[in-house]
Amino acid sequence: MSVEPHKHCPICGTPIPLNELVCSPDCQKVWDSRISQRKRSQIILYIVIAIFLIVWAIMTFMK
Repeated sequence: MSVEPHKHCPICGTPIPLNELVCSPDCQKVWDSRISQRKRSQIILYIVIAIFLIVWAIMTFMK
């Protein structure tokens, strides 16, 4: 007895074919929401790092 090749939906864990990302439109909405939140978090992180570097450079070179 062998199991057909598959993977699991990253949202709910349901078995899905290898060529699909998620199992349903509801899971697709959750997936899209997670992706947009991750992008927003990365942008905020880059902005905070840039502000830190700018402040550090100003404090270093203004002595």
